[in-house]
Amino acid sequence: DTTLPVHQYHQFIMKIQALVSAVLVGSAAAFAPAATSRSTTSLEAVDRRTAFTQIATTAAFVAAAPQIASADGAVSNASMTKAKIVYGSRIADLKSAVAAGDFAAVAAEKNAFILYNSGTYPGAKNKSKKAAAVEGTNAIFAAIRSKDAAGLKSAYDSYVAANAINPLKEVTDGQTFSSDFGYLARTKAASIYVR
Repeated sequence: DTTLPVHQYHQFIMKIQALVSAVLVGSAAAFAPAATSRSTTSLEAVDRRTAFTQIATTAAFVAAAPQIASADGAVSNASMTKAKIVYGSRIADLKSAVAAGDFAAVAAEKNAFILYNSGTYPGAKNKSKKAAAVEGTNAIFAAIRSKDAAGLKSAYDSYVAANAINPLKEVTDGQTFSSDFGYLARTKAASIYVR
């Protein structure tokens, strides 16, 4: 499989956009009209040469310093909390399906496990935690493939315990979110106060 994970793809696109932008800005500067009018001399060739040197220097800088464009503003405590609550609640809600041995219901939520692992444990600092979570996910889906209900329950219970996943409580009054962008929206903990 040669596809890039989504965050690496976006980083790659940002780097390409930064490179193209730098080249366009540099070339625009090269062809901008001069602030003062001069008579036509051989100095114009020097100015053009200098401009193209600046373009090449800018392009080399952008190519040599890719870390400038790879800042990932999507990784924050808020996005990690959102992943933990949104996808963790979907995983926690599978408890009855796991107890009943409903392999199809658990398999239908495969994306919740994947998004939980990548959203809750992003970056190099969480590499070992993410690897452990992925290992737990693999154990769950290995039990599903082998139709091992006891193995599924054991793998699910250890995954939930290792990742401190708790179900959301249903809220019937009060207000828990104020827009569709709130991470409790579309969960059972969602409640909006209406007069």
